[in-house]
Amino acid sequence: METNLFTNAAGAGAANTAANAAPAANTMGESKEMFTKLLVAQIQNQDPLEPSDPSQFVQQLTQLSQTEALQSLASLTSNNASVLQSMQVLALGGQVGSEVMANVDSVKLDGNKVSGALTLSGNSSKTTLVLTDAGGQDHELALGPLSQGSVPFSIDPTAMGLPAGTYKMKVVTSSGEQAPVDIAGRLNSVRLGSNGSIVLNIANVGEVAPSNVTAFNGKSQTAVAAAGAANTTL
Repeated sequence: METNLFTNAAGAGAANTAANAAPAANTMGESKEMFTKLLVAQIQNQDPLEPSDPSQFVQQLTQLSQTEALQSLASLTSNNASVLQSMQVLALGGQVGSEVMANVDSVKLDGNKVSGALTLSGNSSKTTLVLTDAGGQDHELALGPLSQGSVPFSIDPTAMGLPAGTYKMKVVTSSGEQAPVDIAGRLNSVRLGSNGSIVLNIANVGEVAPSNVTAFNGKSQTAVAAAGAANTTL
């Protein structure tokens, strides 16, 4: 009965990894050592009257080499991903204080006006932005007839009688289109989440992923002046 030494060696290495939680590189080294021992044992104990085909040994060695190469590539890819993520955090950190637009389905109101924009793929003869509070009550902001494209709007909580809180948003159009909504806010901070993902904290929005950001509009003159004053003090 023919035995694939590489399968046995890899299986032994995987079992050892699960038991000892060793790094992948050490596991592969142990698998290679196990494979070599099994290969020598198989050669020494083969039936002289029915010797094993040498091509089998070559095939098994090739399988081991290919797996080592794939594991090295996977490790390199993982390292590169970590480096790219660190670079992304640094780049986004440099944008802290900038005004951004984020594609979201909720908005945080604290009494101040909040700017936003919605994007229509077609004309709408009647358009309404519906804000739903924590109690499930809807508050409508009539935007009137709108043309195709990006349309800015402003939410004035005082004029609408909206208390501070988080509101769900949806756009109701005459065509029934579900238009995406972007909210403007200042990028307050950038951090790494518990799972290694990048988390942005944006005023009027809260915490979102970098993929939610649709535009960087630069830093306001107030933020630039404050940064300059801080640098001067230091």
